[in-house]
Amino acid sequence: MTTADSLQVRYFSGYIRNYRRLCDALHITPLSREQREEEILKQGFAKWGTSLPEHLYGAFAFALFDSDAQRLYVFRDQVGQKQMFYTVAQGELLCSGDINALAADPRVEKKLNMRMLQQYLFYGYPIGEETFYENIFKLRPGHYLEWDGEGVKLTRYFKPEFAPDRTKTADEWAKEVEAVVEEILGEERADSALPYKESFLSGGVDSSYLLAAGDAQAANTVGYEESGFDESALARETAEYLGKGFNVKMISPGEYFARIPEVMDKMGQPLGDASAVAFSLGCAAVEKHAKVVYSGEGIDEFFGGYNAHKRELPSDWTYLTCSHIMSEEVVKSLMKDFDPAVKAVDPVAPLWAEVQGQHPLSQKLTIDISLWLEGDIYLNTDRTSTACGIELHTPFSDLRLFNVARQIPPEYQFEGEQNKMVFRKAASSKLPYEAAFRKKVGFPVPVRKWLSDERFRKQIADKLFGGRSQKFFNQDVLKDMWQRYLDGEALLWNRIYAIYAFLLWEEMKF
Repeated sequence: MTTADSLQVRYFSGYIRNYRRLCDALHITPLSREQREEEILKQGFAKWGTSLPEHLYGAFAFALFDSDAQRLYVFRDQVGQKQMFYTVAQGELLCSGDINALAADPRVEKKLNMRMLQQYLFYGYPIGEETFYENIFKLRPGHYLEWDGEGVKLTRYFKPEFAPDRTKTADEWAKEVEAVVEEILGEERADSALPYKESFLSGGVDSSYLLAAGDAQAANTVGYEESGFDESALARETAEYLGKGFNVKMISPGEYFARIPEVMDKMGQPLGDASAVAFSLGCAAVEKHAKVVYSGEGIDEFFGGYNAHKRELPSDWTYLTCSHIMSEEVVKSLMKDFDPAVKAVDPVAPLWAEVQGQHPLSQKLTIDISLWLEGDIYLNTDRTSTACGIELHTPFSDLRLFNVARQIPPEYQFEGEQNKMVFRKAASSKLPYEAAFRKKVGFPVPVRKWLSDERFRKQIADKLFGGRSQKFFNQDVLKDMWQRYLDGEALLWNRIYAIYAFLLWEEMKF
C-alpha cells in the first residue's frame, strides 16, 4: 500500500484552486502554499491513487515518484492548461512542462521531427502527442503515465463527453453557469496568499464576465494604431463600467517583429498563432505591476464560440479543428520531403470515430477541446505567461464549468448570428446587454497587414528564402505564395506567418 512517506513530488506546475476542501478532506494543517500543494499531491495519491486528478480543480502537471514501488507517475490536467512533455533517454524517463529543458538535456539526441513539421503546416500549431523533436512526446490532456524503469504505460482518465439534458430551459442552464462561476471565483477570492490580482480584458464577453465576477482590481489589454484590430476602447468601456483600473499596452509593428524570436524560443515549439506574440508583450507589460493575472480561456471550446462551430460539414468530412491553414495539396507542393503517409486527419481520426452519432456541435467541441485548445491556446498562454514571470489563472477552464456546459442542449447555444448564448445569458447578470451580447471579435492582430509593410519585407523574405528554408520548402511555390500575398491575397497571411515562425524557431534550435 502506497503511503505519503514513500512519495516524492518530482515536478509540479500549476495551482490547485479547491485546496481548502482538499486540506479538510486530507487533514492537512495550514501550511505555506508550496508545502500545501506538495502535501495535497502526496496525501491525495496515498488515499485515491491514480484517481487523484478527479479530485483536483485548477491547472496542473505533476510527477510523483513512489520509492516503495519504484514507479514514477506523471499527470496532466483534464483539458491541458499546463504543458507536460516526456522522453526516455539512457534508460531513464525525463519529464518537464518545458520542452526546451528536455531538448537541452545532454542525454537526449536532438533531431527534428519532419512528421510534425508536415502536421504543423496543415494546422498552424503542433497538434497531437508528437512534438517537433523526435522521441520527445507530449502527455495528452486527461492522461497519466506510469514508468517502472522498463516501459511507459499511458492511461486516459478523462475525455470531454457531451450529454445534453433537455429537462431545463436555456435560462435555467444560465443560472447553473452563474452558480458555478461564483463557486470557482469564490475559491479564487479565498486564497489569501494571493491578495492582489489583475485580469486580461478584450472587447469580448468571456474576459468581461471574468472581470465582473472576479476579484481582479485592474484590467489589462493590448492595442494597435490600426483601425479594425484595436479592441482597447471597448475594453476600457467595460473596465470603467465595472469600476476597475485599466491599462493598455500599445503594440507597434517594430516591437511585434522584434519579439517573435523570443516567443518562439520560450514557447519551445513553433506556433503559427499570431496572437501569441501580442499576448507575450501584454504579459511583459502586466508583470511590472501584477504577478497573478486572470484570463478567460476555455469558454469558446466549452460552449461553442467559434463560427466554425455553426457551419454544417458535409457528411463525409472530418472536422479538422477550428484552425486548419493549408490543405494536403498545398503542403505537398510546398514541402521538399512530403510524406504521403502523414495525413492531416491522423491526429483527429481516433477522436472523430468516438463521437460519431452525436450532435455536430458536440462532435466539434470534443475535437477542439482535445486538440486545438491544448495544442494552440494553452501552449500560448502557459509558456508565454511563465516566461514573463506571471502566474496565469484561467477560471473558466475549470472542469466544473465544463461539466455544466456538457449538459446544455446544442440548440440552446446559437440564436441568429449569436453563439454561446447560454453563457452570454449568464454573463448578462453582471454586464450591460451590449457587452454580454456583443458579436465575437476574437483577438485580431494586425500582423496580417504588417507582413506586407515595406519596413519588414526584407527581414521576412530573408528568412522565407534563405538557406535554411531551402532545406525544407520548394522555393518556387513559396515565392509564388509570398507574391500572391503581396498582390492582395490577404488570406494567405497565416500561411506566410506560420512558415516564418517555424524558420525562426528552427534556426535557434538547430
